[in-house]
Amino acid sequence: MRMPLSNLYGRLVTNLEIDETIKLDGLTAYSGIMTKGKQLICRRCSSRLEFSKNHLQGKRYYCTQCIILGRISSATTLYTIPEPNLFTTWKKSPLTWDGQLTSQQEACANEVRQIFAKPAARHLLWAVTGAGKTEMLFEGIEAALMDNKRVCLASPRVDVCIELFPRLQAAFNEIDICLLHGKSTNPYKYTQLVVCTTHQLLRFQEAFDVMIVDEVDAFPYAQNKLLLQATTQATKKGGSSLYLTATPSEELLREVRLNRLTVSYLPVRFHGHKLPEIKVVFEKSWEKKIKKGHLPKKLVLRINHWLKRDDPFLVFVPKIWLLQPVMQAFKKKFPNLKGETVYSEDPDRLEKVKAIRSGEMRYLITTTILERGVTFANLDVFVLGADDKTFSTAALVQIAGRVGRNVNRPHGDVIFLCSDYTATLKKAAGQIKTMNRKARRLKV
Repeated sequence: MRMPLSNLYGRLVTNLEIDETIKLDGLTAYSGIMTKGKQLICRRCSSRLEFSKNHLQGKRYYCTQCIILGRISSATTLYTIPEPNLFTTWKKSPLTWDGQLTSQQEACANEVRQIFAKPAARHLLWAVTGAGKTEMLFEGIEAALMDNKRVCLASPRVDVCIELFPRLQAAFNEIDICLLHGKSTNPYKYTQLVVCTTHQLLRFQEAFDVMIVDEVDAFPYAQNKLLLQATTQATKKGGSSLYLTATPSEELLREVRLNRLTVSYLPVRFHGHKLPEIKVVFEKSWEKKIKKGHLPKKLVLRINHWLKRDDPFLVFVPKIWLLQPVMQAFKKKFPNLKGETVYSEDPDRLEKVKAIRSGEMRYLITTTILERGVTFANLDVFVLGADDKTFSTAALVQIAGRVGRNVNRPHGDVIFLCSDYTATLKKAAGQIKTMNRKARRLKV
């Protein structure tokens, strides 16, 4: 199929990707690798490269930093057309969502709408997990679309993008939305609203008037200079930027203190209930029990309690190698209970998530891949080795935030098993208690 010229609007397309039917005259062209003094610079990701480490035959060089998106070398030419905002003029609102926001959500939504209208504005929406952040974006996105602006909603996680896409489709069901991530099989098309992983932003150049980054504290985005550069590169010079998180980093909070970033805060969930608080339990040598084929006593007691109802649960482990030993111990102790393991490189990850949602499975044993961006109704959570260094404060808060997201069951168990009560654990428990104190002050 012939590539439409619009696929180059605000995009960086290589000479190998460009359709041979497109006339190159009049297109903006860049060398894939530029030389600046004694350094090489990748034109796509702006990485500074070393001559000795990035050398190919024939005095050619390539970029190792963004190679996941396809190799950029000295022989590569990147083509683009400046973003023209050639979109439908909306005579009526494109927002088809008819839900209702709470008064607290509406206040945040108004601030978001104002930010999208301001040139070069930067704003942090700090809302607890389950606060309804996505729904608070709808009115702002609506106003931006009607103002002929191009909007991007980006996230570091593929899972989050896959979750967000159908929700945006339902909320704006009269417009085309493009979904981009590394596992996507659908071809790119020029649309006014884009949902993508932050890695995919490296393919854009000054394309978006409004840039929204969800889960801004999540791996691999947090403190990743390459992805920070991608966000800046994909946003127009006078574009607005909104960062969403339940667990802002110290760097983001510093930006707030220095007045480089404005902030909205919502400490209560969409259904008006507070966050479930963490219960810490102690059991020494739990790993040794797992290696011997036995589950820790505290976990067995909790599962026996959960078996009195039909709700699903997640068991988090700190290391991938623990998945199978824990699974085998589960099968031995609870042979009639259906469950699976899941991790970031699991090819069946999405199907397993669907299976637990549909009730085909009762539980998943998981790494931190399910710490955020996925929603399950009526969930309980158990964390093995919550004191392990793998679990950051943000990760523990996000894990706890998987629980109580259903209006019909706003509570649930959040059990953290550990050997030592570490500073990280204390901070996570303290952060949730602080949020809940703020929520109580709202008297909702």
